Amino acid sequence: MHFRFIGSGDAFGSGGRLNTCFQVVGEKVNFLIDIGASSLIGMKAQAVDRNAIQTIFVTHFHADHFGGLPFFMLDAQFFSRRVLPLTVVGPAGLPKWYERVMETAFPGSFATKPKFRFDLIEVVPGQTLTVGDVAVTAFQAVHGNPGGPFLAYRFEAESKVLAYTGDTEWTDALVDAGYEADLMIAEAYFFDKKVKLHLDVDSLEKGLGRMRPKRLVLTHMSDDMLERAASLPYETASDGLVLELKDA
Repeated sequence: MHFRFIGSGDAFGSGGRLNTCFQVVGEKVNFLIDIGASSLIGMKAQAVDRNAIQTIFVTHFHADHFGGLPFFMLDAQFFSRRVLPLTVVGPAGLPKWYERVMETAFPGSFATKPKFRFDLIEVVPGQTLTVGDVAVTAFQAVHGNPGGPFLAYRFEAESKVLAYTGDTEWTDALVDAGYEADLMIAEAYFFDKKVKLHLDVDSLEKGLGRMRPKRLVLTHMSDDMLERAASLPYETASDGLVLELKDA
């Protein structure tokens, strides 16, 4: 199994990086985690087979995590000529947000029915879903109004456990999401500066002793963090980086 950072940046292009989009590929699974506005650019630059992607898991509806879906859908319809089914999983309100993002990006596009099976599945915090060969559990992230549609995820597939914080302040829900995960991907927007609704390394470190992930990689870094990346005691993401997840 391998984990690819198609895009590892924040909402503002810090370091010239693309918006958040990760890909997980194994023997049976092939899915995306988030699909920020610039994701299709990253997929084409990195020669990603878009038609092989089975599922897209969305953490929240901000453009740097969700805004790439219209481009992906129209590419699937008219250029890659997708025929295989596609499922999008996301927070409560996903069907309305899907219509909104399509109509905002390309007015009239929502009325065009895909030529492939297309399913939208909502997931709420505390719920575990099985989608194909992936089991996903959603956790409440803190990235807006209390109880809002912001999620962290824990994935189980092909004997591996992967976790992603999404965008969030520190919350103890992250301990359960990332507990002893084979790979934990964590937002690290700042080093020790406390910014509402975002995670900093100092806050993350205070919870790592309880979380105990086997491997930790930091992503979604501001310019402040990117300047420190080489001196950090943690792995850091970059666009195009591929991590191999081998059996022990």
